[in-house]
Amino acid sequence: MTREEDIRNAVDVLRRGGVILYPTDTVWGIGCDATNEEAVRRVYEIKQRDDSKALICLVDSDMRLQRYFRQVPDVAWQLLDSLKDSDARPTTLILDGASGLAPNLLADDGSVAMRITQEQFSHELCYRFQKAIVSTSANISGEPAAQNYCDISPELLERVDYVCWTRRQEHKPHKPSGIIRLRPDGQVEIIRK
Repeated sequence: MTREEDIRNAVDVLRRGGVILYPTDTVWGIGCDATNEEAVRRVYEIKQRDDSKALICLVDSDMRLQRYFRQVPDVAWQLLDSLKDSDARPTTLILDGASGLAPNLLADDGSVAMRITQEQFSHELCYRFQKAIVSTSANISGEPAAQNYCDISPELLERVDYVCWTRRQEHKPHKPSGIIRLRPDGQVEIIRK
């Protein structure tokens, strides 16, 4: 299967409200349409995760990120610009004032964790889907994140609607993203280095 066919299949499943397993710029992820409340509910169920714990979303660009927030603080743009020009670890931003996403994706305070992915496959997937995609680590809650396809439990593989073929043969270390909380007043809090 070509990468193009893989992306087309994954996008088709996402558009139908399905759940996928896919490689990201960090670890393998469980994904769905971030605007579809029922699909998000299924991700929590598949992961066996308490729905009070937030999930990360991926987008392909600054413009797509801006679509989901009433206001993105200046410090966020400065941080994103600095990350683009380096080999820095992928970094997820938690921003306030989220809108246009599934309500069960929002934290109690209305914030959402979102990352602009630069990795080729996940970037193209987000670009083709034209919406934010949930990206929570491919593991049952409490178990280690799946760094590579071979680390994904058979139970998880059976519970999703589509498993991407791209990068299945890869065997190299991957880490979850860094997470930074940015408040509208400019306050910055490092959640995960």
